Amino acid sequence: MIEQPTLRDRARGCLLGLAAGDALGRPAENLTPEEITRRWGRLTELEPGPDGTAAGTDDTEYAIFVGMLLETYGSALTSADVARTYREQLLPIAGPMKGAGFSELGTIEALRRGLEPPMTGLSHRHGWSDGLAMRAAPYGVFAAGDPDEAARLAAVDGAVSQSGEGAHGGRAVAAAVAVAMTGAAPWDVVSAGLDAVPADSWTARSLGAAIRIAGTREDLARRLHDAVVTRHYPWTDLAPEAVALAFAAYLTGGGDVEDSVVTAVSLGRDADTTAAIAGALAGAGRGEGGVPGRWARAIGPALGTCLPSVAGRDVRDVADALTRRR
Repeated sequence: MIEQPTLRDRARGCLLGLAAGDALGRPAENLTPEEITRRWGRLTELEPGPDGTAAGTDDTEYAIFVGMLLETYGSALTSADVARTYREQLLPIAGPMKGAGFSELGTIEALRRGLEPPMTGLSHRHGWSDGLAMRAAPYGVFAAGDPDEAARLAAVDGAVSQSGEGAHGGRAVAAAVAVAMTGAAPWDVVSAGLDAVPADSWTARSLGAAIRIAGTREDLARRLHDAVVTRHYPWTDLAPEAVALAFAAYLTGGGDVEDSVVTAVSLGRDADTTAAIAGALAGAGRGEGGVPGRWARAIGPALGTCLPSVAGRDVRDVADALTRRR
């Protein structure tokens, strides 16, 4: 009998998969699939950062930020708690925020103007971004087996920085991770994510289209781009698009961590975020042992490049804390 991963193993696998996907996708962010193929063929190896470990982006650091919120507040987390933590940890950052996404920058500006949630997420023009989706996995870890609670917590966070489709994307990721943490089959995991968003939404339509395409590798990137990519928009951080590409990569990879992450990166666009989401889903399903050892060994403590408050925190320790806190 094959021994199943423990809850702690799955939590570590989820956040290691997220961090590895973030790091693998970083150099491919905003590139087309054709350009990625031209440069690397199939990008499979993490590039070391300044300290010799794999360098991720704000995706990993904001996921750690969420882990710290849950360590402190648990299921009692409120949007006021999130906003207060933004004020304590993000507003004091001097100068430009390196690597921060549009929704986070818009939220910080709203907080500086004295606004409170939900107006902090409604008042800027980037509520549809994938900022919540990129950091939502810890909610699924914390609420393992309870997709409704995971989606609720993600929405509490999302009220501070997102609106509409951006909030839907975060709910989908959190709910799907919560089900992946039970060892469920990939189709059941993706279905849970789809069930967490309104049926008549851009996110649901994009997810549905991507799910119908996933699994057949032939011309996968072109078919997915035709189905879910908003080509006329100049940025790649649209939540309905990013979550759909990530879920399709996860399904195409059959829940295998390396295959899911590498497939997500090969699709281009917001490659660090799509690969981070795919890695979180697959890692939650397969556990720490499912993350390629060469990737896991390359993931060190966060550098705090974007969020100085998370510097020195290791995703493994965050996963362990979430397991204890629940």
